Amino acid sequence: MRKASLSRKTNETSVHLTLELDGEGTSTIETGIGFFDHMLTLLAKHGGINLDLSCDGDLEVDQHHTVEDIGIVLGQTLREALGNKEGITRYANVMSPMDEALSSIAFDISGRSYLVYNVEGLKEKVGTFDTELVQEFFQAFASNAQVTLHINLLYGVNSHHIIESIFKGFGRVIRQGCSIDLNQKGIPSTKGSL
Repeated sequence: MRKASLSRKTNETSVHLTLELDGEGTSTIETGIGFFDHMLTLLAKHGGINLDLSCDGDLEVDQHHTVEDIGIVLGQTLREALGNKEGITRYANVMSPMDEALSSIAFDISGRSYLVYNVEGLKEKVGTFDTELVQEFFQAFASNAQVTLHINLLYGVNSHHIIESIFKGFGRVIRQGCSIDLNQKGIPSTKGSL
């Protein structure tokens, strides 16, 4: 079973996260940020991962620490759940539509942290959620999971739809990239490590 649990406590947040890669897409998520909870629920569902997440953050300051620290812990937990990475598919890419919005998400479990984020035109907020934190979340995730992640918005108008298309697509690339390829023997790299 590819599963990991991690906790991270700072003066700003206390995050507890359990991730099961080969799950059914179930989730229990409590971040204190309704829209972000919704996006993480979509991530779990479309990623086919079981996600149990709670965060007590300094929301009286703003949402930044909560969103970024969840990205950190999710990345670390994914990396741990993958273990030695033998037999994984490694690469994944999807086109993810949500009504008028279309996003392209590409993913490489490379052992190298890199984020390309080309998303323009988001309104400042969706409800009370600061939309600039979407990039902060994915930067924290990519850095701590040690993956390469490309997120490109092809087009879209509604900020909720744009962000939703990104999180659904992100779930799908996690599912595909982390899946076991029965034809893959060992680690999928000519270097012999990821």
